[in-house]
Amino acid sequence: MSKRDYMNTSVQEPPLDYSFKSIHVIQDLVSEEPRTGLRPVKHSKSGKSLTQSLWLNNNVLNDLKDFSQVVTQLLQHPENLAWIDLSFNDLTSIDPVLTTFFNLSVLYLHGNSIHRLGEVNKLSVLPRLRSLTLHGNPIEEEKGYRQYVLCNLPRITTFDFSGITKADRTTAEVWKRMNIKPKKVRIKQDVL
Repeated sequence: MSKRDYMNTSVQEPPLDYSFKSIHVIQDLVSEEPRTGLRPVKHSKSGKSLTQSLWLNNNVLNDLKDFSQVVTQLLQHPENLAWIDLSFNDLTSIDPVLTTFFNLSVLYLHGNSIHRLGEVNKLSVLPRLRSLTLHGNPIEEEKGYRQYVLCNLPRITTFDFSGITKADRTTAEVWKRMNIKPKKVRIKQDVL
């Protein structure tokens, strides 16, 4: 990778925007033209986009099958992907493929159909994740929703578009002590 290519791959670049395209399956991105914004997305010599942001919001995706392969076809540096917007789709879970993008710092999943709060745990492996949205999913109705997310993702600084305060962290810690049972350590008995 040339230094110039690397320099052009930045969050300041406009996103590769496939919002409001009625996309049903990820493979459709290869043949679909992205929306054009005020500034065009820069491309490498090979024709791939030099951006770190991918917007797939307001579509009808219900899974992320082939996501890695398609992102590799679209982006010059898929490993630098920092912002993924999957809001307002039909996703019922957090696909493990999202956890393979270690530079991901912004992930929008609001307005989907995620119904298991435990799905959030998958995101704990993302070292740079700072901003996450999950409101508008069935999990939002679960008791302790916000505290559960803050306990399991202690590095995030913004959740559902609101900043996380020290008081939020304290409340989450108290909630954790009251609601999450420590794993019992089983001691093996020596059989005589």
